[in-house]
Amino acid sequence: MKVIERIADMKALSRLAAGRGKKVVLVPTMGALHEGHLMLLRKGRELGDVLVVSIFVNPAQFGPGEDYSRYPRDIERDLALARKEGVDVVFSPRAEEMYPGGYQTFVDVEELSRRLCGLSRTGHFRGVATVVVKLFNIVLPRVAVFGLKDYQQQLVIKRLVRDLNMDAEIVTVETVREGDGLAMSSRNRYLGEAERKAAACIPRSMVAAGELFAAGERDVEKLIGRMRGIIDEEPLAAVDYLKICDPVTLDELGEADEGSLVVLAVKIGGTRLIDNCILGRNCVKIRN
Repeated sequence: MKVIERIADMKALSRLAAGRGKKVVLVPTMGALHEGHLMLLRKGRELGDVLVVSIFVNPAQFGPGEDYSRYPRDIERDLALARKEGVDVVFSPRAEEMYPGGYQTFVDVEELSRRLCGLSRTGHFRGVATVVVKLFNIVLPRVAVFGLKDYQQQLVIKRLVRDLNMDAEIVTVETVREGDGLAMSSRNRYLGEAERKAAACIPRSMVAAGELFAAGERDVEKLIGRMRGIIDEEPLAAVDYLKICDPVTLDELGEADEGSLVVLAVKIGGTRLIDNCILGRNCVKIRN
């Protein structure tokens, strides 16, 4: 497994692989790898010849007062996990390599970026779109793999690929969950014992919405009301947003149907967690 820090070196390897007819697959991450990331790597291993994982905590997607400086970083552990999963190349550039002095060019996916997380995290998706375009230009992937936990993010990326006529195929992988249904996330490391228990209200609320929908309820206000009631019972939890939307446009719905997107962001103590499910399809399962 090669570890590359310089953009020029990564470009050289990518061009060499492309010239030899090799199919490069990219899994972009910010490190602090967990089982959810490993599922992305396993999917990526199936899809091409050269598997590249990027490990880069992207400063452009963090706003003032957010957790850029304390975002979990453990490069040695990440490298060990990547090696075990058969990764061919780890691309781990420094921030000053990706955004040198005087940097001023950004990519903005206008409509999709203004909703949900975009309302409370101004500029977040501009940073995401920009770093994805840069990574695609550097790594030259034929396929890039993303998780569906960050549902809005994968919509933004699919739109920018389409709008900018990029060649990369975007493949998504279902959310990987803990036994109590909580979506795996690097930010789960922030949770203390009491907060971790409290966070289980998020998947419980989605299970309740799924059960109510299965029983025939279609009124969005009633479905959301059921979810909010469960979350509001938890004193450590505070809802940022909780919506039922069209899964492609993110337009809010008044009446749900099979395939409607349930999407929410909840603060557990000082940690903001996001999650989603599709009504009638990928319902959350709680094993314990």
